[in-house]
Amino acid sequence: MPSIDDLDTPAILIDAARAEANIKKAQAHADAHGLKLRPHIKTHKLPYWAKKQVAAGAVGITCQKIGEAEVMADAGLEDIFLPYNILGRAKLERLKALHGRVTLSVTADSHETLEGLAATFTDAGHPLQVLVECDTGMGRCGVQAPADAVALAKVIDQAKGLAFGGLMTYPAAGRAAEAEAWLKSAHDALAAAGLECARVSSGGTPDMWRSGENSIVTEYRPGTYIYLDRYQVAKGVGTLDDCALTVLATVVSHPTPTRAILDSGSKALSSDTLGLPEFGELLGLPGARVTGLSEEHGTVTLSDGAALRIGERVRVVPDHCCVVTNLFDQVHLIDGDTVLETLPVTARGKMG
Repeated sequence: MPSIDDLDTPAILIDAARAEANIKKAQAHADAHGLKLRPHIKTHKLPYWAKKQVAAGAVGITCQKIGEAEVMADAGLEDIFLPYNILGRAKLERLKALHGRVTLSVTADSHETLEGLAATFTDAGHPLQVLVECDTGMGRCGVQAPADAVALAKVIDQAKGLAFGGLMTYPAAGRAAEAEAWLKSAHDALAAAGLECARVSSGGTPDMWRSGENSIVTEYRPGTYIYLDRYQVAKGVGTLDDCALTVLATVVSHPTPTRAILDSGSKALSSDTLGLPEFGELLGLPGARVTGLSEEHGTVTLSDGAALRIGERVRVVPDHCCVVTNLFDQVHLIDGDTVLETLPVTARGKMG
């Protein structure tokens, strides 16, 4: 089998055993707390891992865009959730075709979105399940009050080819309790209106581990948990030893004793730091941090006696692994220094 020494840089390495362990750990937590797990594929964008997640016990998968869902459906994934407002005739026709192939559910947070869905899906014998997206503190999409959720649920319930599926949110990190209260209020309001809310879907890897048996949430959509990254480590989800994804890079310059340059810039490591002060750190070298990025150069600042040499190959743990995945055409599954398999990132770049 090839070695990582045979790979050109920059390249994504996935420690297969770590990823498998992360899948099993999250599924065990969900099972222990009575939660259904519906992993978000945005982190890995690979049918290979989506199938592993379902085989471990996930009820299905989550995709953010129709293009991602089409790739997963082509690969044999059968239960797909698209928690996104789908607008425009072209997208709605693609959504309808997808609905004919898999068990599909979507979200909406406005009458405008529902008008398009209701006009496209008209078969009462095979309705599209629609959940109402709720803004429980994230400040992104979602209805702003429980009463608004009830109003949209009534529209969905009355549409011939739609079926009300429940509530969905992506809560602000660290504010799970606030989201819980919001969703409980909406759930009670729906019950008072005679509408059954069988599914309450939430997301976010860090807060999943704080979920308990008495939560109103029935389903969780973690994404990053499979690989983990520096942000998740900072949030206490795991350690660097749990991080499955690293970027293999080469030191191409060493202008000063405290500055080295990698062949991995913003086109390989991403400038999305999620608020962290650096862009990544070198595995096994705590005193080596990626402190600057230009397109093709990654600046490493060396401290605490950390040293590198020109031509040395290093592994960088990025701040946000999800966006890094979308920068590469392929990933390499590894066991130690052995490359087990090279996989194309088939859902990469599926923005529509």
